[in-house]
Amino acid sequence: MAKSVWSMCGMCSVRCPIRVEVEDGKIKWIEGNPYILKGALCAKGSAGHALVEDDERPHGPLIRTGPRGSGNWKLVTWDEAFDYVAEKLKKIKEKYGPESIMLSCRGGPFADLFKAFIHAIGSPNFSNHDSACGRNVHHAAKTIYGLGRKGFAYDIKNCKHLILFGRNLFEALRLAEANQVMDMLDKGGRLTYVDVRQTITGVKATRFFLVRPGTDYALALGMINEVLKQGAYDKEFVEKYVIGFDELCSFIEPYTAEWAAKECGVKPNAIKAFVKEINEDRPRVIFHPGWMLSRYHDSFYASRALQILNVLMGNIEVEGGQIFSKGPGDCGVKGLRSFDAQVPKPAAPRADLVGDKYKHWDKGPGIFHLFYEAMRTGKPYPIKALICYRHDPFNCFPDPESQKEALENVELLVSIDVHYSEFGWYSDVILPESTYLERENPIATQKGPKPRFIVRQRAIEPRLDTKACWEIFKGLADRLDIGQYFPFNTAEEMWNWQLEPTGYSIKDFEEKGFIPLTDKPIFYDRNNLEGKFKTPSGKIEFISQVLTEQGLPSLKPYESPQKPPKGQFRLVFGRTAVHTHGHTVNNPLLNELMPENAIWINKRVAARLDIKEGDWVDIISEGKKAVIRARITEFIHPEAVYMTHGFGREVPVQTRAYLAGASDQKLQRGLLNKTDPAGGGLCLCEKFVTIKKSVRNAKRRVEL
Repeated sequence: MAKSVWSMCGMCSVRCPIRVEVEDGKIKWIEGNPYILKGALCAKGSAGHALVEDDERPHGPLIRTGPRGSGNWKLVTWDEAFDYVAEKLKKIKEKYGPESIMLSCRGGPFADLFKAFIHAIGSPNFSNHDSACGRNVHHAAKTIYGLGRKGFAYDIKNCKHLILFGRNLFEALRLAEANQVMDMLDKGGRLTYVDVRQTITGVKATRFFLVRPGTDYALALGMINEVLKQGAYDKEFVEKYVIGFDELCSFIEPYTAEWAAKECGVKPNAIKAFVKEINEDRPRVIFHPGWMLSRYHDSFYASRALQILNVLMGNIEVEGGQIFSKGPGDCGVKGLRSFDAQVPKPAAPRADLVGDKYKHWDKGPGIFHLFYEAMRTGKPYPIKALICYRHDPFNCFPDPESQKEALENVELLVSIDVHYSEFGWYSDVILPESTYLERENPIATQKGPKPRFIVRQRAIEPRLDTKACWEIFKGLADRLDIGQYFPFNTAEEMWNWQLEPTGYSIKDFEEKGFIPLTDKPIFYDRNNLEGKFKTPSGKIEFISQVLTEQGLPSLKPYESPQKPPKGQFRLVFGRTAVHTHGHTVNNPLLNELMPENAIWINKRVAARLDIKEGDWVDIISEGKKAVIRARITEFIHPEAVYMTHGFGREVPVQTRAYLAGASDQKLQRGLLNKTDPAGGGLCLCEKFVTIKKSVRNAKRRVEL
């Protein structure tokens, strides 16, 4: 019998709403939700059915029988796996205290369930991957507005000028956002793109700045200087809502367009012409503050400068600008019941010292990579168990060898994932999650100008011995004597419990696949925004009280990035629209489209090194070497080399991805300890590598 199921894609972290057609228990068709995406879906989403059919993923719960990383596993029942993990956790909790257990996830709208689990155990140590992604952006927004990076939605469709600093949104793809950009361009809007290389996004741009690596902050400072010089800002808005404007004017004085042009390698007249354009287009101008900005030592301040430019444009709470993200309360609706809100707050401080030593950082997910210090030293207390849900720190964070050294002090490593992750292959237990088409998730709230409740529903039954995340955490919770915080045994019971305060039921999702809480975008009165900014002053803070109290500058003097030593290059990385990090490189369909990555080398540099298109080259970093094909192009800065992230995997059962291409994080030796002191993000593009033509005919695959 054929049926149509509303759900959410799970091929990347965007989680686009989808409609799935099912017949006789098989997926026949997947498309974007027509009410939101008009049926559109990207290549990854279209390959979802191949994920279901892929047999190179865990077939059931696995317990390690050999040394970590050996690939020796015992296939067990779910009861055996739950009992094993629960017994280990109970012993660790009894010996070291509940705070010695930590849980990390990929983040996203369903994290409330995972927070509740770790907090119910009695540990404050919940984390996620974000210190290798958007923590700098999040904390920059907090110091400006008192709101996190999701505190505003961007009305790109109606803006007149969108400025992107390395936000390659046509490849690091969010489908709805990409469609908005195309709509904006079709209406005559302008797109300015800044990067060290040309990208698919840059090709669509009306203005492109190819900058020297590590100089984003310099260009943003030069833009601020020129905006003030031309008077191209909203004086009334600044006077009403901003503190620290006079200090900004004094600080920015030496950072002229001419200075920035020389530092970045662009033309000063281009900066001046750009500022003239945004003066014509404001307030419907958006400087995207960044998405993944764990790049350079000053990326936090670069994001802060971009936020300052947004404020100068006066683009807050206007059509085509930044709109406060609204929630159920703004629609006169009660919010979903929270799992975590039912759990007593753990008493112990966090092991990463966020909220204690690091008072200027958000305690929510903290800073994952700082936990490695607690693992190594046992201070402020030892971490003895790590559960990673949909999070592969070996693929996400730099220098996996250093990570493994710290993890040797951890007694239990548990991976909960659909795939064999690099971390999972090294773990003690793998608890396989069902694919997104085979599972439900808790209901979540999606904030924005038009907030809504969203849900993922199961389209088909699991074809392997896997479970949904809520089933896994419920199974563990019952054995750990914390099951009272998870008062459900079925997905329907879970949904009803969440929805009870709202007045809605799961049947209200049947019409569109989501519950819209308003028909029209909600705007606050732009002339009465008092109380909307959650800073200590209640104002937009160019000079942040939080940073000042921590002894950190709000306006940091610029430091020119180090040039690569002779014969070396700055290693940068990025995304492709075909793959999601390392999650999809073994997908049968997507692997055909892009089976491996390559290293981009500037054409003039390649000629000097006698490297031609397609040659095998060695990339060397502090004794670590990778072999990869060369991609020769004019469209990358000569100081940089680039590769797509997510390749170079070493899980032998993933035969399509095994040893295909190279891994940037395995070349990032020493960067696990290089943290931005203001933003908390890693500095993943602060590594120089040597490139040379390979002396051997490298073999991409090995016989298994």
